[in-house]
Amino acid sequence: MISLKGVSKSYNQQTKVVDDLNLEINDGELVVLVGESGCGKTTTMKMINRLIEPTSGDIFIDGKNIKSLNKNELRRNIGYVIQNIGLLPHQTIEKNIATVPLLCKKDKGEVKARVHELLDLIELPYDIYASRYPRELSGGQQQRIGVARALANNPDIILMDEPFSALDPITREQLQNELLKLQVELHKTIVFVTHDIDEALKLGDRIAVMADGNILQYDTPENILKHPVNDYVEAFVGTDRLWKTPDMLKAKEVMNKKIIKIGADRPILHAIELMKEHDTNILIVVENASSKSSKMLGILGINRLKGVSNPATKVRDIMKVDVIKIPQDMSLVEVLNIRKENGIQYSPVMDVAGNIIGIITNTSIINVLTDIVPDKEEY
Repeated sequence: MISLKGVSKSYNQQTKVVDDLNLEINDGELVVLVGESGCGKTTTMKMINRLIEPTSGDIFIDGKNIKSLNKNELRRNIGYVIQNIGLLPHQTIEKNIATVPLLCKKDKGEVKARVHELLDLIELPYDIYASRYPRELSGGQQQRIGVARALANNPDIILMDEPFSALDPITREQLQNELLKLQVELHKTIVFVTHDIDEALKLGDRIAVMADGNILQYDTPENILKHPVNDYVEAFVGTDRLWKTPDMLKAKEVMNKKIIKIGADRPILHAIELMKEHDTNILIVVENASSKSSKMLGILGINRLKGVSNPATKVRDIMKVDVIKIPQDMSLVEVLNIRKENGIQYSPVMDVAGNIIGIITNTSIINVLTDIVPDKEEY
């Protein structure tokens, strides 16, 4: 665990870059520090490996105050990836990756095996790339080597200072995806600095939104999107961000909670009366409408009443029974895919016990994403 307690950094009495900052990062987390230029995010990160010394406060790694640690030893056990990569141009890719392990006097055979392993991990085969020089690689390949070099000494902590910001959008997205894949495999503690909120939302387990040397909100991407703590965070994230990140929304957050039940053996005349009374065009069909635990048997939409001439026809005779049920925590992206693939317009949402708690419709989705007051459902 990394703990920053009351950490400040000033360069003179008038310039406080970081102001009494408190932050805890759990083992194996990928935490993103995000904010505008000059907000203190890079300074905060550099204080973790003592590239910058704090003016006041303390930083602890696994309970040890880093002031008590030798700077070089500290840095050799923390991986560091920067924007301009910083590869040594006169050395081969293999030697670039091996730099820190060799400085730590590790066995050369073990180091060579580690380089081989890392190049395979970042999908740049050893036999092809180990003997090349940085100038022979693309920007994206060089940045992959920068990540491999940071992993070479197998550190528990990796600091990444806007590592992908200088790359073209396609390469940047590829490397973001690769980083997420690596994190699943390696479970490192990563502190990632960026000014790009899209990148922060994509990568972070938790995000610290910073401004003027302070952390305004430290939370999961989902909570920062849905519950910004103030106007600044809301403006920084963007009020329309949920349109761009529908995977952050769960089924239970886009469903219509208005559920009107009807017994399967009731006549369709009763169904029509219920629809008019409750201003809805869909009913949930159950065995016993008076029982809270009654199992859903099907759905009756207003379209199924069309063309039924016998008013004594029972609901069970015309209800839709092949209904796809949606778990309450399924992401909106998955819901939309299911609805598209199966050509359905409404989807009952179930809790963990299998009880229906709402229904998703085109209208309910639009209402949530656009903050429109719910209107009458159309089916």
